[in-house]
Amino acid sequence: MQIKDLYSLFLRYPLVTTDSRMCEKDSIFFALKGDRFNGNLFAEKALESGCAYAIVDEWNDGMTPDDRIILVDDVLATLQQLATYHRRKLKIPVVGITGTNGKTTTKELIAVGLARKFKVAYTQGNFNNHIGVPLTLLSMNKSHEIAVVEMGANHPGDIRELCEIAEPDYGLITNVGQAHLEGFGSFEKLVATKGELYDYLRAHDGKVFVNRESAILYDLSEGMDRILYGRDDPSLFASGTLADATPFMEFDWRFFDRSYRVRTRLVGEYNFDNAIAAVAVCKFFGINAESISSALEAYEPSNHRSQFRRTDRNDLIIDAYNANPTSMKASVGFFASIPSSLPRMVILGEMKELGEVSDEEHHKLIQYLRELAFDRVYLVGDSFSKWTTAADGFHCYRDVEELIALLSSEPIRNHYILLKGSHSVHLEKAIDYL
Repeated sequence: MQIKDLYSLFLRYPLVTTDSRMCEKDSIFFALKGDRFNGNLFAEKALESGCAYAIVDEWNDGMTPDDRIILVDDVLATLQQLATYHRRKLKIPVVGITGTNGKTTTKELIAVGLARKFKVAYTQGNFNNHIGVPLTLLSMNKSHEIAVVEMGANHPGDIRELCEIAEPDYGLITNVGQAHLEGFGSFEKLVATKGELYDYLRAHDGKVFVNRESAILYDLSEGMDRILYGRDDPSLFASGTLADATPFMEFDWRFFDRSYRVRTRLVGEYNFDNAIAAVAVCKFFGINAESISSALEAYEPSNHRSQFRRTDRNDLIIDAYNANPTSMKASVGFFASIPSSLPRMVILGEMKELGEVSDEEHHKLIQYLRELAFDRVYLVGDSFSKWTTAADGFHCYRDVEELIALLSSEPIRNHYILLKGSHSVHLEKAIDYL
């Protein structure tokens, strides 16, 4: 079946699913497969559950002939091609966002700001890979006026592939730091991969929003049509000044001759760059200053990103969705600087996917923790224990279940606690015990 013919079906049945357990009536099921699953085996179940059609790339012997089952060469490629075809038909501006840290928060802030004027389609959660990006595009419809698409990467070429699917008109790289080095092999390859967004836009006459304070991004975007943002520089298109972060981040920014104080619900001064990036994008698309400021103030983080929570036992800063050497040092350093009468405690999960530099980076973090002298340090994951000594007084746990067992038998009370770690460590499971 040609993509244009499949698109005709999609216009009649504009809901897409890749999970046979989540089949809305009259949706189209795309039978994706991976190392541990094969959606082709569930095509008939999807139809029984209410799907109008099922797209497969394997015809199993047990299948009953059915005109609603459409055989293609490659289901994933078909999903991606359909998404690109749909994106072209809608002809709305697409803003692509990537970066090592802060891309999800920045995407959310931009989306809520743009929503003050436009009907916005944007990446839900962190559906930012070769499957999530097509699903984001296919969620758009004729009512949408602009799209904000998050793009993640674990290997060289990933951003290039996502750009070819989403065809962004605008781009923003939040920053480049050490993360997923296991997949990239080196920091230089990571930078080049993030820069693939610039490469695509340079070749297609797109615009980029660039943090002037990042020498790497400023150099990578040399010669492009770029909009600069940053801090404490009125000559930039958007500039602000950090006002406070104890713990909620507040900043001032100017629009012509008027100054605005924005009191966000984001924890940590490191969120300033995310917020001023959102100011730049929203200002460029004509959102007025009052709307931008109020939108950023109203945004409340979720998914265990930059959240503050007060329980009946402790005050918590929860930033446990992801971690890498750059974000970990920023979070821990920030936490140490917050004025508080409560004893401070950090619960840190190991940093995943660092490859051959994992030992070195976990060792550096232990050394940094020694300098900060927290009242309690709890470390989760095998990557830490080899670098600690009895003199440190740090507590090491193999996994979060072992940590929870300790917290259950020896509850912590009246502490200010930071939780930070890679998502796969699942530190969020410990929140109910704090």
